[in-house]
Amino acid sequence: KTKYSKLILGTSDMVPEELHRMVQEGFLTLRKHDCFFQDLVRIKGRDFLTPVSRILIGNPGCTYKYLNTRLFTVPWPTEGYDVNYCSPEIRDACKALIRLNDYLHIKAVKALQGQNLLETKEIKDTAVIDSEHNSATSLTEKESVSKDQSCCVPEDDYVSLKNRTSYNLTLLNYMDPMQMLYLKQEPYFGMGNMAVSWHHDENLVERSTVAVYSYSCEGSAVEESNEQKPKGRDPAVWHVGLKVAWDIETPGLAIPLHQGDFYLMLDDLNMTHQHCVLAGFSPRFSSTHRVADCSRGTLEYIFGRCELALQNLQTDSDSKALSLKSLETAVVKQVEEIHNEVEFEWLRQFWFQGKRYLKCTDWWLKPMAKLEEFWRKMEIMTRLLLSEVRKKEQTEEQRNETINCFLQVLTERQRLRKEWTER
Repeated sequence: KTKYSKLILGTSDMVPEELHRMVQEGFLTLRKHDCFFQDLVRIKGRDFLTPVSRILIGNPGCTYKYLNTRLFTVPWPTEGYDVNYCSPEIRDACKALIRLNDYLHIKAVKALQGQNLLETKEIKDTAVIDSEHNSATSLTEKESVSKDQSCCVPEDDYVSLKNRTSYNLTLLNYMDPMQMLYLKQEPYFGMGNMAVSWHHDENLVERSTVAVYSYSCEGSAVEESNEQKPKGRDPAVWHVGLKVAWDIETPGLAIPLHQGDFYLMLDDLNMTHQHCVLAGFSPRFSSTHRVADCSRGTLEYIFGRCELALQNLQTDSDSKALSLKSLETAVVKQVEEIHNEVEFEWLRQFWFQGKRYLKCTDWWLKPMAKLEEFWRKMEIMTRLLLSEVRKKEQTEEQRNETINCFLQVLTERQRLRKEWTER
């Protein structure tokens, strides 16, 4: 209650049977179609394959970046988007995950409402609402209650409550520990084998909730082992581990996750604490729902950036020759930075591991072709800029100013091309 109050565990009996069935069938379908992949991630300048296999499913055009690797969503069925899935089974799996997403969103809103009222009660020592009414109260009712009673909970918390729980994607994980030759031991509390080491989830909207649904394919081995382990954590059962960040004095927490359990990391828990995943004996799937910070990670965003850069390119109406509208250093620098962003944050990230998405859908091929077209025009713009710099009309001062401004960006482009070629 004092150190881990923002962790909420939901047992499988709280989840509707039909939803369990749909989601678990969806996991097995994606596994059957080989849709789970190990990611090649970059840590401290070195590349590693993740022990866990993953797939990202979510809003069309969204991406999620972690450890220098950008993942591209397999879109779940969304109104207004035409998604061509490789099979009806894969479509059903994605549909099941958006249903789970909606369910976990509702659970998170209720949990946060409960926490907000609890905190208010502690601050003002007023009886706000009894707990039964609390879970049933709607978000709008809760706003009026809080305002009427001039609570100390900031008003914008209620406004942002929905935003901080509106998950735009889920990162699915799969791992069979019996196929792993080596798993790291948890180093601080003797918790045993780790499937995922201590970490914070990155690239999330500030103070947003993370919701995780766990499905371990439990069999007789797990049931038997419960008898043999009177104390400590049962090594056959999967657990989520939590610890206070940068603190190994406060005892760590290991919570067993049985088939169909879920947990919520509310508010700022992901920042104040670290979590790890402790491997059991059986294979396990998990669906980790997040409010990814997509401010720089959607197609809409990158297309907007491209259009901004291409405003500096003009075509002569008679000769059809291309030229640059402006040689102002600020304009030139912005265009070349966008050029780098398109190439290294999108095109190379996609084609680096992108062909694997074709096992689910071809949805990303058209936008990627469009981005490549924009990139080609930006390559022309770089060449036009270099030829302008070489012209005699340019004074020494102008030339130096232009070169100083974009040499840095070109040097970075060269370095990154070398790095990506090696990767």
